[in-house]
Amino acid sequence: MVEFWAGALSISILLYVLLDGFDLGIGLLFPFAPGQSARGQMLAAISPVWDGNETWLVIAGTILFGAFPIVYATLLPAFYLPLFLMLGGLILRGVAFEFRYKTLRFRWLWDAGFVGGSYVAAFVQGTTVGALVQGLPIRNGIYVGGPFFWASPFAFLCGLGLCVGYALIGACWIVAKCEGEIRKFARRSLPPLMVALLGFLVAAFFYALVVDLPVLSRWTERPILLAFPMVGAAAFALLAVSLRRGYDALPFMCGATIFAAAFATLAVSFLPYIVPFSITIQDAAAPEASLRFLFWGAGLFVLPITLVYTGIVYFLFRGKAGSGEYS
Repeated sequence: MVEFWAGALSISILLYVLLDGFDLGIGLLFPFAPGQSARGQMLAAISPVWDGNETWLVIAGTILFGAFPIVYATLLPAFYLPLFLMLGGLILRGVAFEFRYKTLRFRWLWDAGFVGGSYVAAFVQGTTVGALVQGLPIRNGIYVGGPFFWASPFAFLCGLGLCVGYALIGACWIVAKCEGEIRKFARRSLPPLMVALLGFLVAAFFYALVVDLPVLSRWTERPILLAFPMVGAAAFALLAVSLRRGYDALPFMCGATIFAAAFATLAVSFLPYIVPFSITIQDAAAPEASLRFLFWGAGLFVLPITLVYTGIVYFLFRGKAGSGEYS
């Protein structure tokens, strides 16, 4: 049961990063789009799926609360402010998404809300990951740092890096789903985004070397970890080739592979810890009886149903999107 719920948590977080990542990325690119018609196409490309994508964030939080309550209780005090900022950003962009096409006079206001919410949510998520990688002050399973301990230069660097990554996968989604000028805009945006992402990875690696982050020792202890960055590098190269040859669907698959490889690299580097490098998965798990009780509800029904529902939605709305009511 412990392994099952750890796997379910990993899959939920990965699906959230991939799926909500590209629609957050579209919000990041939104102010640079060439005109209102192009912005309408961008919103039409995510309108059938954006709210369903955020379901995986709810599921991940629910699994933490039910299956790994120690982690939930430990991390919440450390990230109260980032969590509220992220939720505020997600709420703002959701409201703006629904309201902007109902008005012309104040459309600029809802556009600003959509963009601002996207930037805040993406940056805060990256900052949180950076703070976890750098390590939190935890003693006897209790967070002992201050309310702003997470706000470090490395965490902010990771926040910027995730914004670049989300913008990249968002541009890949636009290439796959849109036509015309907005597709050309996305294709023009991808090369500089790729360079920026590569620059972030190099900067993060050298920063980790300078401050000697604990996660680096795992790479020497487990050389197999290098397989994941190699997969990401291959996907990066294939993305460049797909852009040169004018493919539509392949860039998004390459972007998703880059994210999956980065996620796998971090996840396997942390094992057996769930909070690096303080709390192990086994120590954080709820009692066996609680995990089995959760399995017969959420594990047996909620997770499979959500997976099937997500697959059906993406299948039904496959192909190119029009501008529709969002123009």
